[in-house]
Amino acid sequence: MKGDFYMKINESGIILFVENYEAALEFYTTKLGLTVRRQTTSLTIFNFGNSYLMIEDRGVASPVEKTRAQNPIIIRIDVQDFDQTVEELLKREVPVKVRRPEWGTIGIIIDPEGNRIEIKEGSTG
Repeated sequence: MKGDFYMKINESGIILFVENYEAALEFYTTKLGLTVRRQTTSLTIFNFGNSYLMIEDRGVASPVEKTRAQNPIIIRIDVQDFDQTVEELLKREVPVKVRRPEWGTIGIIIDPEGNRIEIKEGSTG
């Protein structure tokens, strides 16, 4: 295969399977403030920066943060206004643990299903 092939990607997205669909829907809309692009009774697609986040039922929840073996993916959201974002999340009663490793600043959030979300200051690019 030659190196002249490339995908013409229109958009990228993340699909997250959840056990408690209604609770996840409430969290992502009310707590994180994501806007709904499309919705059915068992699937919701959110606008998510230049991509989308889809939540769909038939997943497995955990009452605590899932291990990497249970969920090897972290949802990362790069924001321009880190301190303001953290402040707003705290007002919405979303626990945020701020960490400042040498490579940047992150705010760690665990969704109702035990999935890790990181708010990151600035961009990775």
